[in-house]
Parts: sequence; structure tokens; C-alpha cells
Amino acid sequence: MIDTRSALDLAGIDDLLSADEKAVRDSVRALCERRVEPYVGDWFERGEIDDIRGLAKELGALGVLGMHLTGYGCAGMSATEYGLACLELEATDSGLRSLVSVQGSLAMYSIWKYGSEEQKTEWLPRLAAGEALGCFGLTEPDAGSDPSSMLTRARRDGDDWILDGRKMWITNGSVADVAVVWAKTDDGVNGFVVPTSTPGFSAPRIEHKMSLRASVTSELVLEGVRLPASAVLPEARGLKAPLGALNEARYGIVWGSLGAARSSLQAALSYASERTQFGRPLSGFQLTQQKLVDMNLELTKGLLLALHLGRRKDAGTLRTEEISLGKLNNVREALDICRTSRTILGANGISLEYPVIRHMNNLESVLTYEGTVEMHTLILGQAMTGENAFR
Repeated sequence: MIDTRSALDLAGIDDLLSADEKAVRDSVRALCERRVEPYVGDWFERGEIDDIRGLAKELGALGVLGMHLTGYGCAGMSATEYGLACLELEATDSGLRSLVSVQGSLAMYSIWKYGSEEQKTEWLPRLAAGEALGCFGLTEPDAGSDPSSMLTRARRDGDDWILDGRKMWITNGSVADVAVVWAKTDDGVNGFVVPTSTPGFSAPRIEHKMSLRASVTSELVLEGVRLPASAVLPEARGLKAPLGALNEARYGIVWGSLGAARSSLQAALSYASERTQFGRPLSGFQLTQQKLVDMNLELTKGLLLALHLGRRKDAGTLRTEEISLGKLNNVREALDICRTSRTILGANGISLEYPVIRHMNNLESVLTYEGTVEMHTLILGQAMTGENAFR
């Protein structure tokens, strides 16, 4: 049996990691291998996760929920450590990384960054421990890449707020205990902390997905949801606030997408070494070796880019367009690695006995969410030219 892990690190990237970073990576990998890997193919096929709350508590006990945040029960780890965790989570399944990403980088980050002290103390310790689940309501049926056109409204009624509207494609929505919902008010876009038990709030699951099937995806419906004045995120000002949270999630995707790519490449390398055709292993054919080398080359470049961005984020110098550069490149290349890996596995590549088709289908969603290829292209185009081509 070939050692696929060492065979993929031809550049010695592992030597660039500290002992603490390796320890975080290895602990997340061990949890995934024990708790998720044996079951995730079945979860994907059935379109549901067994004992999602129990899994969330185990993730919380490991410290990965909101792990890059400080205080309130959060682990306070580095951005690079968070990225490595995302890579290992998505090497198991994009749905697992999405659960952690939405919990920590969207719901928890919004409360941590923009919330009141009361909101932080009420929700963050429970969310960090996995005792509560959170979701993030920004995307709408008719407002995806253009959140400024959202139709969800919040109006004052005495000291209270009344929310009406719909959100779409919301990870964790049907299992969440709290939703961070963004709505238009007379003063612009505001964020609201909405307990999902509030009358008028519902979250029907979205069915018939062919991607991210081992993930809970929902619609949020708000019909006359009455909230106290204390539900408003006091430090959120306009669309800059939810977009700031999205940048946190996008950063995790820069790393996470490479996990799906690595898992697929490992499967392809292992399969090519064991599968014999025309009297020799597939790995002995020049065309197969070219595929394997090209995939490893792109994975290596993606890892170096992710690590560079992680170091910049830890130094406080990471810019928005740099996150777009990482998300655009790494997801696109990861998807291509999965597709090429599928060709090496032949017909077996479409079977859930192997992880490749699952990763490939999942990355079709990752390519779109937290900013489409087109949106990140225009962000980078504006950074290069100074011209805004969004409208």
C-alpha cells in the first residue's frame, strides 16, 4: 500500500507548520476519522445526518466551534489553525465543514463582532460548546449575489420589532436554536438575533438536493416575528456587517476546499496503485501519472496560497480581495481535481464506496456559495483596475 499522505507533500509543506498547528490538525482529523468518515457516505445517500446535536457537542468539546474567536468559551486559536481544521473537516465532507463554518464564522462571529454584551453572554458559550446550533439568514429567493435587494423587512412597533420575509439556502436552519437574520429597516440593513422558538418563525427543510446532502439546508420563513429592541445587533451598520461575516466564512473555504481535493486525490492515487489493466497498475501509465502530478501540483499551490493568507490573517494584514483570490482559485482547482480523480477511478468514481463523486457534487455548491465565481472575479477585477463592474 502506498503512503498517499507523504506522496502528496512533495513540497514539504508540513515543515512550515508549527507543533501546535499540527496538533490541531491531527486532533480534528482523528475526530473526523472516528466519528464521521465511516458514516458520511450513508448520510449523503440518505440526505440526513444521524445525531447532529451529538456531533455538534463533540465538535464543541474539541474546541472547533468559533475556534478563532476569543472569550465566551471560544478557543481563541489562530486563523491558520482554524484553516487547518476546515481542511480536515472538508476532507471528510463539505457538509461537515459547512456546519462548523456557519456556526462559527457566520452566526457566532456576527454576535461576537456586532452583538451586545447580553447577546454574547447568552449565546456564545452555548454555541461554542455545541449545546446550541446557529444559522445565518442573508440569502433570499430573489437576492443572492445582490443582498442589497433583499425583501425581508423589519418595522418598529412601539419598542419592539416586527420581521417579515423569507431566507433561502440556509445551512443549519431547521436544527438551529438561534438565527442571525438580516433585514431592511427605515435606517438601512440591520441584524437581529432571533431565537428559533419565536412565534412566526419556521424553517422548512429544502429537499431534493444533489449536493451537500450530508448537511441541513433550509428556508427561513418570518411571518410577523415580534422581537424586543434587545434583539438588534447594536454594532452592525448596513451591509458591511454581514459581508464582514461572509469574509470569515470565505476564508475557511480557501482551506476547506483543499480538503475535498486532497481526499479525492488520495483516493485516485490509491486506486491507481492497486487497479491493474493491461498487465500493470494504472499508476504505471504515463497518462495516469500526468493526471496525478498535475493534480498534486495544483493542490500544492493551493495549500501554499492558503497558508500565506492564514499567516496574513494572523498578522492582521489580510485584505478582502486576497480572500477572494484564495476562494476563487482554490475552489475552482479543487473541483477540477475531483473531476480528474473521477476519471482515474472510471465507473467506480461514481460510487459512494469512494469519496470522489460526493466531494465533486459538494464542491458544485461551494463554488457558488459565499460568493460566486463571477462575484469574486469582479472583486479582483476592481482591485486590479480601480473600476467597479458590478452594475
